[in-house]
Amino acid sequence: MIKRSFIGLTKPLLKYEALDVSTPEPSVIQPSKKVTLFLDKVFDFKDKILFNIGDKVKTGQKLSYSENSDAYVISTVTGTISSIAPFNADYGKTYTAITIDVSENEEIDEQFSTLVKEPDIDTVKDSLAFIPGNLPAGLFPSTDASPPIETIVISGVDCDLFITTNQNTVLVDGQAVKHGVKILKQITGIDNIIIVSSDHLMQDAGISGAEVRVVDPEYPASLPHLIMRDVLGQVVPAGKNCEDMGVSFISAEAVASIGKAFTEGQIPLYKHFNLIKKDGSSTLISARIGTPISDILNAFDVTLNEKDRLIIGGPMTGSTVYSEDFPIQPDTDAIMVQDRGNIPFVSDYPCINCGECVRICPASIPINVLVRFLEAGQYEEAADQYDLYSCIECGLCSFVCVSKMPVFHYIKLAKYELGRITTAEATNA
Repeated sequence: MIKRSFIGLTKPLLKYEALDVSTPEPSVIQPSKKVTLFLDKVFDFKDKILFNIGDKVKTGQKLSYSENSDAYVISTVTGTISSIAPFNADYGKTYTAITIDVSENEEIDEQFSTLVKEPDIDTVKDSLAFIPGNLPAGLFPSTDASPPIETIVISGVDCDLFITTNQNTVLVDGQAVKHGVKILKQITGIDNIIIVSSDHLMQDAGISGAEVRVVDPEYPASLPHLIMRDVLGQVVPAGKNCEDMGVSFISAEAVASIGKAFTEGQIPLYKHFNLIKKDGSSTLISARIGTPISDILNAFDVTLNEKDRLIIGGPMTGSTVYSEDFPIQPDTDAIMVQDRGNIPFVSDYPCINCGECVRICPASIPINVLVRFLEAGQYEEAADQYDLYSCIECGLCSFVCVSKMPVFHYIKLAKYELGRITTAEATNA
């Protein structure tokens, strides 16, 4: 829900989607012919990888990249590997894309079932990094120099508009979340586990056994930095993240996936997400990780025409993809289809200094000045003088911009480019 002030002196009010407690079960979509899995490792033809084109794989089988790498994916289908290739995503991110042709007869790999009797961190790290909900890497610090995690916050709320994935998990999979919380306490030794929830799902969240805190229904209150400030009373300094403060955020869906894995003895493979159609209606769907978006659209008779837009995520922070073959990933919470006639206009018209972005920014950044440095590519100056790293990437600045400037994307690009500069300097040093 979006409300605007008539006189324009107050902030527009954006409300999160409130899940109806009578919401039906998600529609289950099976992959038709193939799935594509993204392994978080830069592919190199010179590497001696541990799987090859033509290899037969089972459902639930772990596919490790090489003996010298901890990177792996879990096969979500039974079939034959038909392609192994590099895949370049947004902002320089590179994966190894593994395409598997689906077999008619499914075989379940039993390796994980032998590990569930005694849950420990190694079992979770070595088998469940690919679970629905996306297990956060920061939950298990990689080095002794990393700050210890003292608090785990379970997100029973969703981070963008029109999305109800985590709310649905709290409502429907309460027992799985409860068992997941028990496993997390056991393997991490962390007793301070909090679940944040919307007001109308407080009782359902209480089943988890974690301490329940309520999050404001106004966007962007459910973003981690604002939960840190408004719920936990801790302000994350610019350039730092929540893990630096000893707090790790994990989605309710990921916690439920952990619970199901150790209860059922099988690695969960089905990702829940919202399909937001051209008319704005939203449908909750369950599909195997790796299922191409085309299978989802075909199942619901959604047609993509020339110049329509396909977005992974919600309307405020989602990212555009350019192929229907793009697969469902462990962190895919929504697929949004925009008709070419309803795509918001974006221009290169200069800032008119109206102050709307400054007024609405939850981090109180002087965006009207910051954006001028970003337009000019002066990223270091933007970071040093105008609080670039204080941005929590909510997208409200772009939403209210009178000039229709892509402010949010300027900021993301600036952070990416500064990251490249820092990495290059460290390498040279």
